[in-house]
Amino acid sequence: MGLLRPDRDGAGRRRYGRDELVRVAVILRNKAAGMSLEQIAVLLDAGAPDRHRVLEAHLADLDRRMQEMELSRQMTEHALRCRAHDVANCPAFRTGIEDLLEERSWPGEWT
Repeated sequence: MGLLRPDRDGAGRRRYGRDELVRVAVILRNKAAGMSLEQIAVLLDAGAPDRHRVLEAHLADLDRRMQEMELSRQMTEHALRCRAHDVANCPAFRTGIEDLLEERSWPGEWT
């Protein structure tokens, strides 16, 4: 994808320096955060025409995923403390999924 452009030595072998290592670190960090290689290519290209749009969309995705992770953390913490044998039947535990039950239609279920 052209994310790395290392120099070559006299024998044509690629030579990776500090700048390439920085780019690899950027690629790894952003892949771990859910960015596609296409998005990372835009991130690393200061002249990309749609750079801000791509980065703003990724920020919105990160915010959404962080909120989901926080809700999951709260549910897991509750499950650790809950005395219910089946936490899925615990009213307090179920509050962590009410938003999903309210906003979605499930095939073959209620609408």
